[in-house]
Amino acid sequence: MKLATYKDGTKDGQLVVVSKDLTQAHYASHIATKMQQVLDDWNFISPQLEDLYQTLNSGRTRHSFSFDPKMCMAPIPRAYQWADGSAYLNHVELVRAARQSDTPESFYTDPLIYQGGSDDFLGPNDPVRCPSEEYGIDFEGELAVITSDVPMQTDATDAVSSVRLIMLANDVSLRNLIPRELEKGFGFYQAKPATAFSPVAVTPDELGDAWKNGRVHLTLTCTWNGRRVGMCDAGPEMAFGFGDLIAHAAKTRNICAGSVFGSGTVSNKAIEKNGKKDWPKGYSCIAEKRAMEMILNGESTTAFMKYGDTIRIEMKGLDGQSVFGCIDQRIAPLVDPVPKPLPDQKLLIEVPDASPVIED
Repeated sequence: MKLATYKDGTKDGQLVVVSKDLTQAHYASHIATKMQQVLDDWNFISPQLEDLYQTLNSGRTRHSFSFDPKMCMAPIPRAYQWADGSAYLNHVELVRAARQSDTPESFYTDPLIYQGGSDDFLGPNDPVRCPSEEYGIDFEGELAVITSDVPMQTDATDAVSSVRLIMLANDVSLRNLIPRELEKGFGFYQAKPATAFSPVAVTPDELGDAWKNGRVHLTLTCTWNGRRVGMCDAGPEMAFGFGDLIAHAAKTRNICAGSVFGSGTVSNKAIEKNGKKDWPKGYSCIAEKRAMEMILNGESTTAFMKYGDTIRIEMKGLDGQSVFGCIDQRIAPLVDPVPKPLPDQKLLIEVPDASPVIED
């Protein structure tokens, strides 16, 4: 099934069930009002939501309405925990190679995870607000899962079964703040602002054969300012599946239902072409593009994001249909110069190198 959270003026929103084709929705308030309620009592509540989902897909609901991603908060608007991994080792290797630094052997056997802010998630169409362009604003296309309770010392095989929902993430990074924070030897904080998630979160069965070994074997597409820059395969090169990431986090602590785990930037290896490296799948973050340029030319020329830039992140299923809906965001300052449209008025925003985007 597919679930979303609609904005209602509160911090936790209203739970809705969304049709498989993402065209219709139905409030689930007669079953549960918040996503966390569902996760806390999954075995009792989820079958009821599944019944509503099947009824919605059959067109037999009386009070369904057109699904609007602009009304969505993150599927779980705030969580007990947001832990992001770096499961695609090519991302680590690429960035380190650009600065002529070796990848430690331990990275190949022990997952990398940092704990980010889980109290202020962004919806799929919320602007990414940043105090300064000088911070080095970057998008990061990722997958993420929401878990049930996971006991301490759970192994990777059992940890996979704790995955209740899967979604996309834009794990925004402020690249120019990272070096100073890492120099302190105490991890990220200021360099990792609010993360955005896709309009809907889906149960693993929605992915069919594409969900294998705790990995999503589909293509993640990233479109920056209307130009497609990445079509990375999310499955084969994920060195640590979500079971591995969750088990790693549960080594010394219990994991609470409603915890969110990220995959890290989806990344694919280069191929040799005419004696040079080439990355035909593109990239899921600008830091990788800059690393590619450094490796090939000795300098990085691609700038990080500026105010007014847009980023769109989407994944289509084996049937060619969007699985999670798309993250579609604009970079904005704290005080947004773009005026809000009057009622029933369309606001036209010119996007560089792309067709105009119409925002309601």
